[in-house]
Amino acid sequence: MEAHAEARTGDGIGRGAISGMLMKLFDHWQLSTEEQLDALGFSTSNRAVLTKYRRGEPISSSRDTMERAGHLLGIHKNLRLLFPRNRDLAYAWMKARNKAFENKTPIEVVREYGFAGLLMLRAYLDRARGQ
Repeated sequence: MEAHAEARTGDGIGRGAISGMLMKLFDHWQLSTEEQLDALGFSTSNRAVLTKYRRGEPISSSRDTMERAGHLLGIHKNLRLLFPRNRDLAYAWMKARNKAFENKTPIEVVREYGFAGLLMLRAYLDRARGQ
């Protein structure tokens, strides 16, 4: 086995593919560098990690980072299912004020509450989809 083979998640998706999906998603959501770092649970001084991910380097295998990535991609999936004919609305949701979150934007919820904020958003969208 080659030493540089890309590690895969339990469902077979490569960590390099995940980093690419997240960077593309962050672009669609128009998140600032600081917002991206907060969403992934990194210090705002760790900008180099985003550069690595944009080059396609595999996402960190730490449990926290992998779980955050899963929730971010799950949020995206929920939004695409809730707004199947309006991609712009799905992409704008993370930065739109929401009464359900005390008139904060979803990304503000993530920045304020961290991992728990991601869980709050995911649960809210799961309920909106009737799950």
